[in-house]
Amino acid sequence: MDSLWVAFGAFVAALIPLLIIERWIHRHLQGVALLLTGDPEMAVWLYALPLLPGVLLHETSHALTAWLLGVRVGRVSVLPRRQGDRIQLGFVPVERVGVGKTAVIGLAPLVTGCLALLLIGRLGLRLGPLGAALVAGDPGAAWAGLKEALRAPDAGVWAYLAFAVSNTMLPSRSDLRAWPALLLFAVGAGGLVALLGMGPALVPPLTDALRWLAVAILLTLLIDLPFALLILGAERLLGRVRGMRVEYR
Repeated sequence: MDSLWVAFGAFVAALIPLLIIERWIHRHLQGVALLLTGDPEMAVWLYALPLLPGVLLHETSHALTAWLLGVRVGRVSVLPRRQGDRIQLGFVPVERVGVGKTAVIGLAPLVTGCLALLLIGRLGLRLGPLGAALVAGDPGAAWAGLKEALRAPDAGVWAYLAFAVSNTMLPSRSDLRAWPALLLFAVGAGGLVALLGMGPALVPPLTDALRWLAVAILLTLLIDLPFALLILGAERLLGRVRGMRVEYR
């Protein structure tokens, strides 16, 4: 049981920086687009363009999952638009259904995004040895795995795709509307499992799943950090050239 809590702690410790850097990247990518164009409307399109592969996967995941569940789907849009003080990168209208189906449809981009990152990491960037080394806690093998990934064919293209997917796969506000009820259900199910004495049998697979999720998030952070530095450098350079700076609220 202790190993389960350690794995859960590692997962949370990796997830929090991912949420922070994802928010930072979106805000400052918008800032770079605004400094580059000087036009708020053009900046919206320039901000959305680098993230287009991820937006396409995100909205397609919603639509396909809804279709598989027998839920009617409207026209899928991957064009950005302003909604108050937010920018909506894409949208797919679906009919109103129960909490369970709504939650599954909302979760779909996160699942397909993780699968896409897994494929990109293993087949494109060859991150399998690095992930195994991180799970085993072997720094030497992890460093060797990282160097191997950097030498992968078309590593820059694969890293860009991973960047676009990882920064668009997290649920939006509308995707999360059914999750409070679903979390209550999960708590109830967990209590039932404990009551029936099935907990010990579930500990090993849950531990392994949380450990690999933590590693996947860590690998995503390793890919996001160079892009964050590139965005920061571009923002500083454009700010000096234009004699302007973006104020973030």
